[in-house]
Amino acid sequence: MIDMHASASTKIDEGNGGMEVDAEQVIRANTYSLLASLLVAPPSEDSLALLKQIDVPQGNGQSAMAAAWHALRLAGEHATVETLDDEYHDLFIGLGRGELVPYGSWYMSGFLMDQPLMVLRQDLMALGFERQDDVAEPEDHVAALCETMSLLINSGEEIPGNTQRKFFADHVGPWMSKFFSDLQEAKSARFYRAVGQLGEQFMEIEQQYLGMLT
Repeated sequence: MIDMHASASTKIDEGNGGMEVDAEQVIRANTYSLLASLLVAPPSEDSLALLKQIDVPQGNGQSAMAAAWHALRLAGEHATVETLDDEYHDLFIGLGRGELVPYGSWYMSGFLMDQPLMVLRQDLMALGFERQDDVAEPEDHVAALCETMSLLINSGEEIPGNTQRKFFADHVGPWMSKFFSDLQEAKSARFYRAVGQLGEQFMEIEQQYLGMLT
């Protein structure tokens, strides 16, 4: 079950040399990872089954986020792998180009493979992240950046919070909320409207959370 309201004071053993991570950090990392998995490719049967197990938060003062989780669960219950494959293709691939362009450079400069991607690559190298040979997409793809944020969070004390904040401020915050807003308005979006709703609400919470880090 996907539990999105574990106590933030709980400690969870990550099986990494005994390192413990706050449950709040686990939730953040898992949300980024889920968004990455839904945006890198059309969801599989296993992914849809997982969405149907979302445990919607109750009474935690985050009504907009709870509504987004509920919408995603409902969207997963009514979707099929076949329809999602077509929807994903129309949104992100298309004939030459999909309805949306899910890259940071496009949103930040208006061009693909532009200066924002070059800066991102330098920062990823400084953090010790290396591009995998079997990955075709540039590093500024929305799914790649969500996965990178998940990895940064899961690193625990190895990568401090202010590094997370700077990476978010430089490479995620300037454009990803707009992307998720566009995703909700896209003509081809049905299931992915719920993904956009969750993403936009999560980006708002992340902006507030990271802004409080020292």
